Amino acid sequence: MNRISRFLWFCAGAHLATLEKHPTDHNKYMGIGATIFFTGLFAALSGGYAMYFVFKGGDFAWLFSLFFGLIWGLAIFNMDRYIVGSLDKNASTNKQLLQATPRILLAIMIGMVISRPLELKIFDKEIKEKLKVSYLNGQRSKIDTLNKAFDKKYTIEIGKLNDLKAQRDSLASGIKSDRQKLNYEIFGNKTTETSGVMGYGPYAKRKESELKQRQQNLDTLNADIRKMEKFVDGRKQFDGLMSEKLYTSKQLDSLANIAGFADRNWALGQLSFNPDGSKDFNTSLAITFIGLLFIFFECLPVFVKLMSARGSYDHAIENAEKVQVHLSDKDRDAEIAVADQIQDTRISIKTQQKIDELRNSQPPSF
Repeated sequence: MNRISRFLWFCAGAHLATLEKHPTDHNKYMGIGATIFFTGLFAALSGGYAMYFVFKGGDFAWLFSLFFGLIWGLAIFNMDRYIVGSLDKNASTNKQLLQATPRILLAIMIGMVISRPLELKIFDKEIKEKLKVSYLNGQRSKIDTLNKAFDKKYTIEIGKLNDLKAQRDSLASGIKSDRQKLNYEIFGNKTTETSGVMGYGPYAKRKESELKQRQQNLDTLNADIRKMEKFVDGRKQFDGLMSEKLYTSKQLDSLANIAGFADRNWALGQLSFNPDGSKDFNTSLAITFIGLLFIFFECLPVFVKLMSARGSYDHAIENAEKVQVHLSDKDRDAEIAVADQIQDTRISIKTQQKIDELRNSQPPSF
């Protein structure tokens, strides 16, 4: 327990030797230290998870994410430890608030950075579904764009093919109608265009001859259509339209699983909107409150330090700092005094040297 306490005191940025002498403040700084430690832990998990998607698919993705998560967690831990440790509890309330304001703003920024990757993990299932819809719509849009570009490029050929198909359909419809009339004539069904006499007469023979000729025309027309369709399909194959198909469910699952950090972050933002573009307040509030929770958790060490009363440890730290300042001033005065004496000695020596030089330079008197 003693080692854990000392570790948490270290996390809180406390002076261990001084804090040990003031047991009434032990629990307070254990709480502050635990808060800072878990903030760094969450930062490590968040950074490692984010980096995992950067190197996802690589052979050493887990190693890179572990290394970066550790570095990121230690960086946030060190920053939080400095932020909390630098707050002066011996200052006035207004001064403490002034000191804490930039630190709180920095903590908010850190909380926002930490919360985003964890939000991605919390809404992982919803993000994958949103990505599947996005990828499928993107593929449809791509296919539509290619088709429009192809239609524009081969307008004449496609127009000719459509005309041939229209002629074929019209001719096939006429042949079907005339064949029915021929059957009526043969079997003696009376209509406005048939005689009503049963048998294979001259009218039926003439009608059958016309049908054969029209059937030959239809066959020729179908051959021309197949030739034109073969040409158009060849152009589609050349331009890549035949290879573009809508994704299957298995392909969509694979794409969603290997999606990068940017795509997942975009999908998380899109969860706040319905398919029709309206705001989804329930999901939006859930994402917002999760982000605010991590921001508050990051700011919590600063708030705890501000709310805590000035204890005996803080008073001892103030006295120790005064002693250190006093000793520093005395050391400064001593160094100045020594420097002055050294300078005076140098001046005396130089003066004596000049006097001796003058005496030696005078000529002897007779």
